[in-house]
Amino acid sequence: MDKKGNITRILLIRLSAMGDVAMTVPIINGLTQKYPHLHITVLTKKPFMPIFDGLERVTVQEADVKKRHKGLMGLWRLYQELKPMPFDAVADLHNVLRSRILKKYFAFERIPFVQIDKGRREKKALTRSRNKVFQPLRTTHERYADVLAQLGYPIDISEAKPLPRLPLSEKVLRLVAQDTKKWVGVAPFAAHEGKMYPLELMDKVILELNNTNKYKILLFGGGTKEVTVLENVAAAHENALCMAGKLTPSEELELISNLDVMLSMDSGNAHLAANYGIPVVTIWGVTHPFAGFYPFAQPMENALLADRETYPLIPTSVYGNKMPKGYESAMETIPPQRIVDKLLTILEA
Repeated sequence: MDKKGNITRILLIRLSAMGDVAMTVPIINGLTQKYPHLHITVLTKKPFMPIFDGLERVTVQEADVKKRHKGLMGLWRLYQELKPMPFDAVADLHNVLRSRILKKYFAFERIPFVQIDKGRREKKALTRSRNKVFQPLRTTHERYADVLAQLGYPIDISEAKPLPRLPLSEKVLRLVAQDTKKWVGVAPFAAHEGKMYPLELMDKVILELNNTNKYKILLFGGGTKEVTVLENVAAAHENALCMAGKLTPSEELELISNLDVMLSMDSGNAHLAANYGIPVVTIWGVTHPFAGFYPFAQPMENALLADRETYPLIPTSVYGNKMPKGYESAMETIPPQRIVDKLLTILEA
């Protein structure tokens, strides 16, 4: 602590998923900009560690929850690794069983430990089929900021600045081959089917962009199956390139930070791009921005929503993992041309 007793070292916990982890970035950035005496250590999973590269006075600690830090003994081992650092407070932005166990361990040292209020009750009211309360909830960014405010560090989220674009490595430049064409990122996959725009319709979007011959369409995804699909899409369109499986996470962030626009589902890539101030067009199926997971500082008109008059149970869940019978076609109420028109409005601005 400093001479006035202010907290100077905060441990911030957010283990998963990628989008939720990425949404901590504007809050951390705003925090360190407003309070220059703070140092933040982020506890997260290894694949997400590059998300925090470039943030000032921020270090990242790995939580290996599948091996070294698995189970009660593993979490005790994790606590023992964290204990020497030391921390003046803990901001738990996850509030799951693992972090609640860590809370009990940190209580031995009487270290202030504040946990996020996820708003489970109001989210249940928003997503239930009967007596649905359809209104916007506090955003995840606001809920994260609430935790830091309880520790004595309030921030004005509207003043948080996007991260600067990252310099492109020779490998990325070689893969993309810079020319006069603008770069359009397309991330067509999501964790659940209810959040994915049908690939045959997405192909029509890509075809329209391809035929202008004005844009380079960069396809993002992960996993063997997704890579194969995207390679086939790229092969069918002269101006499309598959980036999946070719870049490290850090290199992928370099590329995302230099896009002219990102087209994404309600998924992690939308949040990664938004952190760098890249315009993001999002497509929403059985989820909805009212649940609080809208990309940071993006205008709401960039959200293209399925028709709730036809599918009034939307949002059916917070995470898109619940698909009521008959809702398989909800995404089809968003015509490809509407997506193309929105992208062109941004690209030609």
